[in-house]
Amino acid sequence: MGKWSIGRKPGRALGLLLLVIVGFLVLRRSDWYNLIPAWLRHRQSGLQANGQYFMLEDSTFWIFGGSMHYFRVPKEYWRDRLLKMKACGLNTLTTYVPWNLHEPERGKFDFSGNLDLEAFVLMAAEIGLWVILRPGPYICSEIDLGGLPSWLLQDSGMRLRTTYKGFTEAVDLYFDHLMSRVVPLQYKHGGPIIAVQVENEYGSYNKDPAYMPYIKKALEDRGIVELLLTSDNKDGLQKGVMDGVLATINLQSHHELQLLTNFLLSVQRVQPKMVMEYWTGWFDSWGGPHNILDSSEVLKTVSAILHAGSSINLYMFHGGTNFGFINGAMHFHEYKSDVTSYDYDAVLTEAGDYTAKYFKLRGFFGSISGVPLPPQPDLLPKTAYEPLRPYLYLSLWDALKYMEEPVNSEKPVNMENLPVNNGNGQSFGYTLYETTIASSGILSGLVRDRGQVFVNTVSVGFLDYERKKIVIPLIQGYTRLRILVENRGRVNYGNNIDDQRKGLIGNIYLNDSPLKKFRIYSLDMKKSFFQRFSVDKWSPIPEVPTFPAFFLGALSISLSPFDTFMKLEGWEKGVVFINGQNLGRYWNIGPQETLYLPGAWLDQGSNQVIVFEEKMAGPVIQFTDTPHLGRSQYLE
Repeated sequence: MGKWSIGRKPGRALGLLLLVIVGFLVLRRSDWYNLIPAWLRHRQSGLQANGQYFMLEDSTFWIFGGSMHYFRVPKEYWRDRLLKMKACGLNTLTTYVPWNLHEPERGKFDFSGNLDLEAFVLMAAEIGLWVILRPGPYICSEIDLGGLPSWLLQDSGMRLRTTYKGFTEAVDLYFDHLMSRVVPLQYKHGGPIIAVQVENEYGSYNKDPAYMPYIKKALEDRGIVELLLTSDNKDGLQKGVMDGVLATINLQSHHELQLLTNFLLSVQRVQPKMVMEYWTGWFDSWGGPHNILDSSEVLKTVSAILHAGSSINLYMFHGGTNFGFINGAMHFHEYKSDVTSYDYDAVLTEAGDYTAKYFKLRGFFGSISGVPLPPQPDLLPKTAYEPLRPYLYLSLWDALKYMEEPVNSEKPVNMENLPVNNGNGQSFGYTLYETTIASSGILSGLVRDRGQVFVNTVSVGFLDYERKKIVIPLIQGYTRLRILVENRGRVNYGNNIDDQRKGLIGNIYLNDSPLKKFRIYSLDMKKSFFQRFSVDKWSPIPEVPTFPAFFLGALSISLSPFDTFMKLEGWEKGVVFINGQNLGRYWNIGPQETLYLPGAWLDQGSNQVIVFEEKMAGPVIQFTDTPHLGRSQYLE
């Protein structure tokens, strides 16, 4: 028999190749259960609440968990961070699932690359970690709109986190898709998921008594069979408890522990105690301090929680980064948007380095584990590259002619309702509103979140939550009025999430008369946005640039790339893009002073760097091997 070759049997070869591929996908996505060892297949009871203890099959089980969000960490670094989690003595990974990133357009799902949830969960299993999944649909998580897609807000009557038909229909379609991926990863199907959380801190919102039972049923109807949990802080615990679901608590101080556990004992009797979120630090807001929680205080509280007979999850074990525009915001007395870094003063730093908290907690968990902990993985190397001097420039005003045709509208249209992105509106970035005026006077209106006002190309000030009026100077003839509005981040926690539409909200007035006839540009700054700016569109940087503007440079790397941190000293406010990846926002008001640049996103050779600067550019972009997170404030 002659030697078979692809060249001789192309049809047969193609058929066999397709069969192998389809077979692999089917096994990976649905029936990989049959590939696991026989001794692991006989799983029956899963994680259960048995009196005051968790039981996994027939053994008492303590949850030593740590939170890490796959969407905030480069996929190339997941293994490094998970190995460090295992080496710290933890046995369980917890993660949120961000609906807004997985369904950026209605009915269009993305579980690729950094959003490959299944790969993340399977990697945790491979490393020896169980998984508690927190699929929302609302997740808080200091992410834009608490992880809810902004296209939900196209409906003027939308009532998020309720049984409002427009919301539940969208949740049902999303859960149909998501749970088809999650169900095979459950413990009883041979996977690592031992528990699933029902929504997130709903007791603090509590606008619809039918909502939580609806979410519980939505999970169960789609095949979720593992232990269900709720999670609430002290403000919502009383209203967050529901029948048939184990309540857990969120806190930072061990002084709250006894009070909260006593309440749980009174409403659900003897059940296992679980601190679902022990806050190892806190997030930062632009213009505020960098929050720090002392490592000795962390060790003391973790020890107290475990000695009280409670399981624990460290939120965060590793925070990562709000890459792109995904950061959330808070708006109680004043609007405060979250910084790009989600370092959180967590157990691992933003770049995955060890901290004093890590070493103390590793020592503590090691002392109670009964077996030697795995060795600590080596740190990933960091470097400080030579300063980069941008060499080309494109002002925003010159760039407009290369963009897609603007939306023409008699009145202003908010971001979410713009007829862009296949009818799904604009989620992130900036929106530019242009109209014509013939007189000076007082400009007023609602701008969300920050609008830089221009007369022709000259900046005359800002409109935002505090500044609702601005003087338009004396002009002659018809003049172009422009307002560049930035979505700085939708609120992710609180009772006002229904009111998170961005851009110009309603009419904008000049001397109390509404302005008309707008040209509206969607500046979402996705990868496709920059593909319109070919090299011939750029110019050498003039001595006095016109702002806002894009600046182009190249970072040359001769050896294998390492992690680094960008420092934009002399620049004021904007966004950085490396090889098409949006690193996030910078702003000289702090506290964050550097942007984390993963070496995994750099190439050996030339790397494209684009900076969008709103107001003032420095001469160079600097790099450092250590982060600068700004002035610190100790949490109490």
